[in-house]
Amino acid sequence: MPEQTPSQTVGPYFAYGLVPESYGRPGIAGGRIGDERSPGERIVVTGRVIDGAGNPVIDSLVEVWQADAEGRYDHPADGRGADFHGFARVGTDGSGAFRIETIKPGQVAGADARPQAPHLNVTVFARGLPDHAYTRIYFGDEAEANAADMVLNLVEPARRGTLVARREDTAGGPVYRFDIHLQGDAETVFFDA
Repeated sequence: MPEQTPSQTVGPYFAYGLVPESYGRPGIAGGRIGDERSPGERIVVTGRVIDGAGNPVIDSLVEVWQADAEGRYDHPADGRGADFHGFARVGTDGSGAFRIETIKPGQVAGADARPQAPHLNVTVFARGLPDHAYTRIYFGDEAEANAADMVLNLVEPARRGTLVARREDTAGGPVYRFDIHLQGDAETVFFDA
């Protein structure tokens, strides 16, 4: 009987290939969504990607897709013409940190046409993940909208906090802190695609 072959993990190649900016090369997407012409509240979202042992994941990739300040997506299915492309891709640095400059998104309609709370759609790629992981970032200062959000309400109440970024008002503008825990007691809630 043949022996079982060792399992394979996804390698760190995505950091080099998909976020070449981190290595001094031009890329197709950066950590900035929109520009000074994009209407809406300018915000920064920053955080770290952390593994199950509490260590930073230094070569992971975080992708964000979002609606504009009016809740419009830059996608043919939306058809309303968003103010920006709504997409960013960043790699984590030597401390597992990422930073995205963007506009706070507006509310978008859910599958049942009820408004969803403002959120960012996030995909995480990391070494050791056999497939990428999907999650969302909600905003801590949107308590009323978060309480009515149909997706957030599908999550066990004790774990909803893993999807909510904490706002800090700084001299440079609002900064939302959001760590992504891949495993462990504080594991971020991830969704099926």
